[in-house]
Formats: sequence, C-alpha cells, structure tokens
Amino acid sequence: MNQHNDEAVDKNFKDDFKKRIKEVKTTRWIRFGIVSLIFFLWVAWLGNWWVSLAYILLFDIYITGYIPLTWWKKSKNATVRTVMSWVDAILYALVLVYFVFIFIGQNYQIPSSSLEKSLLVGDYLWVNKMAYGPRVPNTPLHFPLVQNTLPILNTKSYIEWPQWSYHRLKGLGNVERGDIVVFNVPSGDTVSTKITNPDYYTLVKMFGRYAVHNDKERFGDIIYRPVDRRENYVKRAVGLPGERIKIVDGTVYIDGKTLEAPKNVQFNYWFQVKERNLTDAEWDDLGISADDRHIVPLSPEDAAGWQSIGFNVSDDGKGPTIYGAPLTAEMIKKLRANPNITNIAQIPATPEVPGFLYPESVADNWTRADYAKDIHPQGLWIPRKGATIALNARTWAIYNRAIKNYEHNDDAYLDGDTVYIGGKPAKTYTFKMDYYFMLGDNRDNSLDSRYWGFVPEDHVVGKPMVVLVSFDKDKSLFNGGIRWERVFKKANPDK
Repeated sequence: MNQHNDEAVDKNFKDDFKKRIKEVKTTRWIRFGIVSLIFFLWVAWLGNWWVSLAYILLFDIYITGYIPLTWWKKSKNATVRTVMSWVDAILYALVLVYFVFIFIGQNYQIPSSSLEKSLLVGDYLWVNKMAYGPRVPNTPLHFPLVQNTLPILNTKSYIEWPQWSYHRLKGLGNVERGDIVVFNVPSGDTVSTKITNPDYYTLVKMFGRYAVHNDKERFGDIIYRPVDRRENYVKRAVGLPGERIKIVDGTVYIDGKTLEAPKNVQFNYWFQVKERNLTDAEWDDLGISADDRHIVPLSPEDAAGWQSIGFNVSDDGKGPTIYGAPLTAEMIKKLRANPNITNIAQIPATPEVPGFLYPESVADNWTRADYAKDIHPQGLWIPRKGATIALNARTWAIYNRAIKNYEHNDDAYLDGDTVYIGGKPAKTYTFKMDYYFMLGDNRDNSLDSRYWGFVPEDHVVGKPMVVLVSFDKDKSLFNGGIRWERVFKKANPDK
C-alpha cells in the first residue's frame, strides 16, 4: 500500500513540476539565463564551488516557485500586502548592499588625524575593494551596514559561524608603496567591550592581564573578533613584503635608501608668538583643528630649557604663549611669514614606555622617530610569502605574533632558545602570507605599525579612491561645516 502511495506522490510531483516548467514565460527564461550566467561567473571568481548549491534556490525563485517567497502578494489583507512589500524591498536592498560592499566597494569615514593633511577627520571615502581583489568574507553572516556592533542594541552585528578561511579574489593590482590603504587593524583581534581606546593590548600593559580579564565592571567582557569584523584603519603603505625598514631622525629608509616623504607629512612643533595669541581665523588658515591646538604650560623649572633653544622665556618661567601642534612644511612657511611668530622648533621624540613599541622587548630603546636603529644595518625585515627565516629567541620575539596569531600556529611557543610548532622543535619557518608596514602621515600622532606591527595581507580591505563628502567637526553644518572643496577630491594626492 505504501509503495503505491509513494508512486502516486512521485507521479503527482513530476506532473506538477512539468506543469510549472511549461507555464514559465519565455521572457522569464531569458532573465533566468542571464542571472544564471552571472551567478556561475561569480562562483568561478569565488573559487568555491560549494556556493553553486545555491543555484537550486535560484532555480526555484525564477522557475518552479515551490518556496512561497511571495505569498503575501495573494493576501486579501491590504495591510499585510503593504507591510510585506516594504519588507521585501528592504531585504532586496540589504542583499544588494551586502554584495556591493563585499565585492565592489564601500564608504568609510576617517575617524582620526593620523593621515592629516592627506586625509582629514570627517572625510567620507569611497574605498575600491577591486583594487587589490575583494576578500571572500571570513564571517559571511553579518549585517552589511555596520562593522561589528549594532547601534542602540550594542550587540554583535555578525554570527561567528560559519567561518570561511582567507581567500582573496583576483583584483586590479597589488599594494604599492605610497598607497593609502584601508585594513582591519591587527590589534583588534581581542577587545574590551567597555574600553576601546586604548586597545586591549595596551590595557594589558597598563593594568595587567588578570585585572583586564577579571574586572568586568571596569573592562566588561573580553571578546575575540574575526579578521573581517575588526575595526578599519587607514594608513599609508611604506614598507612592502621582503623589504627592510628603518627610521632615523624621522626619515624613513627602505633597504638602506632614503624614502621621499609624502607632501603633507607632519611632525610636532613648538612655536611662540611675539605678542598676541593666534586667532581662530589664523588657526583655520593653517588648517589646524581645535583638537591639535595646544598651549604649552610654562614654569621656572623649564625656563633654561626653553632659553637654550631660543624661546623667549624669563627665569621666572614667564613669556609670550608657546603653542604645540603638528605642522607640514607648507604650514611652517606660513608661520615663518607671520611677523607675530618669533621661533619654531621641532619637538624631539622621547622614548616610549618600554613595551609600547613593536616588537615588544626588542624595541624598548627605540622611539617613533628612531625606529629599528640597532636590529640590522638596514632595519627591520618585513615578512614575505614563501620566505624562510631561522627560528630562535631573537626572531621569535619579532615574528611570533605573525606566526602564532596571523598564520594560525596556535600551539607554537618558545622554550629557552628553541621554538616548538606542533609539539616539535622547529629550526625554520616559512611565511604563508605577505605583510606590510603602515605609517600615518601625521607621524608624531599616529598609532601605526610602529606600535602594533605588520599588517598581514588577509587584513587588507581596499584602496580609497575619492572623498565623497567631508565634514568639519569644529564648525556647524551651515557655517563651514561642509568642506565643499574636498567633495570628489582624489583620496591620495601623492599618487
């Protein structure tokens, strides 16, 4: 009896399937053919043929219609039809945005001054993900309009499962020296849910790992974020895979050769007025934001130091105002032409607190202006895919984060002078990815590779192409708040 029933069901399904196929209009078959071609070209580009299983759903949507996705169109309730039509439109828009943001490009906001004056705080950029090839998302199930946290709800905007391994599709080129690059910050893999600035690793150095992980009231939960859900940073690619980088007195050297600085590179300076303080109009003309305008406190204890570099400070610690601010060469020219300015001096870089520059322990006597000065005559080597290094305590101190965290050798460790990977002694290591050394143009005010190290290729997001719009946070929207002169301006004027 059951066999006859099964045969009847099979026959009914076949008849119904044939009927649905016959009822499909020729124009719909044409649309389905075009969509099918695009779909399989996309699957081939992805290089992941498991995704082609989604073609079954695509066939049903266009041809057979077994899944009642448009059930609401037949509803007699007008409210249901209206509401669902909006839901349908929003879902289609989100799917479209999802694919555009992943495979073509996306808008990003500049949140900090690390690249001023090349890019300004308040710039909204269009970032081309085709430039270096779009990444297949590590975390495919995520809300497309936010990076990692849903606003208001303050919850994760992504589902951690499934996790896909790193794969980059073919793009238009590779990262070149001088490119401004958007990337997921490597130090963003672990975060405190209550304190995001400074980052987790800095918090551990300041307060200790035990306190950060156990004081929930102060630091919240400590969570891990997948690569593509880490915060986005934008910096300039200075050192490329396989090169050596060194900084001497603020000048960058690549493989022993001087690297020409970007036009708008900035360093911190002191400058003193003769009589009156600078007006807001003068600050604006210099292009210095309110956050970067600093008055230096004077005291009798510091008087001799100021006098030794030519500043007008009396022995009792009094004198005309001294300012501190980041300046470009062009801004220095403007100040020198101002008769109210009497002296300008670059602020010397002071040694960082031990452990705050990368690599920890190796860089303890370096500064941001004199970096990698004693590790090798030509500086710090940047890992290159396929290159092999000897493993010992010294190289482990420099490259252990790349080996363990970025290339997923979680069981690697150092014992004495011997590195163990997979439970076995390892004398050498061959890198699986290319790495980059990123710097901000605002050199004395940039949290960059000098602090958190190399950027792995799987963290690279894309290349900023154009400024879409720019807002000056120091001004109201209708009083100079929109920087019209920057709208559709090239994002990297140095290239």
